[in-house]
Amino acid sequence: MMYFGIIPLMLFIIFLISYLKDPRKIINGLLFNLFVCSFLLFCVLASLASDQYLLRIIVIIPLIALIILIPFAIIALMFGLFLNARVLMKREGRRLANSLTLLVALGILLFILLPIIYPASLFSSHLQPIFGGISLITFYFFIHLSNFLSAYFLYQFNRPRLNQDYIIVLGSGLINDKVPPLLASRIQKAIDFYHKQVAVTSPPTIIFSGGQGPDENLPEAEAMQKYAIDKGIPIEHTLQENQSVNTYQNMLFSKQIMDDIKQGETYNSIFTTNNFHLFRAGIYARLAGLNSQGIGSKTAFYYWPNAMIREYVAIVVMGRKRHMKIVGPILGISILFSLLSFFFV
Repeated sequence: MMYFGIIPLMLFIIFLISYLKDPRKIINGLLFNLFVCSFLLFCVLASLASDQYLLRIIVIIPLIALIILIPFAIIALMFGLFLNARVLMKREGRRLANSLTLLVALGILLFILLPIIYPASLFSSHLQPIFGGISLITFYFFIHLSNFLSAYFLYQFNRPRLNQDYIIVLGSGLINDKVPPLLASRIQKAIDFYHKQVAVTSPPTIIFSGGQGPDENLPEAEAMQKYAIDKGIPIEHTLQENQSVNTYQNMLFSKQIMDDIKQGETYNSIFTTNNFHLFRAGIYARLAGLNSQGIGSKTAFYYWPNAMIREYVAIVVMGRKRHMKIVGPILGISILFSLLSFFFV
């Protein structure tokens, strides 16, 4: 039985190597989840194989309690999302972008009701393969969501060294040409890191990255720079990147500025954004060829769940070609079996 313990150990080593090499990959979440599951399975099997009664109790009782609590946790999550949707819409307005927690809560409610309704029984038996395919696709995205959440939370532990040459602050839009609280928190995170580094070594240069939106009278970068200067940051320690219109361009254009200044010399850089946006921003940094990790500012709790759902949807869209390679064949085979059942059974 002890030989089985090699599996979680090996998975942990593989995860650690992958994470230390680049923490901005969803595969880190998959490797971490595999490690946790294999370790828990090892603990259960080891306790069952042991003749130590106390060890069995210590392992089995929490496991049984966890299994019992899962249905209640799902129901609690559903009600929590309904409540969050109500609070969010009251504070931020009734828009589709603010209704994601409501849609997920309705999805959980449907998931709870499905065993009672059993929709497959309401349709022809020839459609059973399609329902099976939909179930398989749902399971696939559940695993993908689990991997994303693990990778996201692991990335929050990133603690960059106080030796940065540049700090990139990602824009998020202005309100009446002013820096709103969400964007202010990103700037403040950069300012806090700036002061920490100044206390021990040379100051970094803060690059404010954000172009001018159609409803804005000035670029985000200009408003962000002014905000930081008003907070005491010397203007000579700031730069503007005022052409970008999305996160990928934030990273790409900021990298071009740093490359032009350094002229082939190596440099260290980090970026700041809100914690919910941190992992996806890291992916865009990697896609832009920027070896930069991020630090996240705190987000109001009522805003975080909806923002996280939006981030996951964006992650799925980013990998849509890869997902279609999995979802497409499942749907195709399901439809094929349904047609075969209809014509030959």
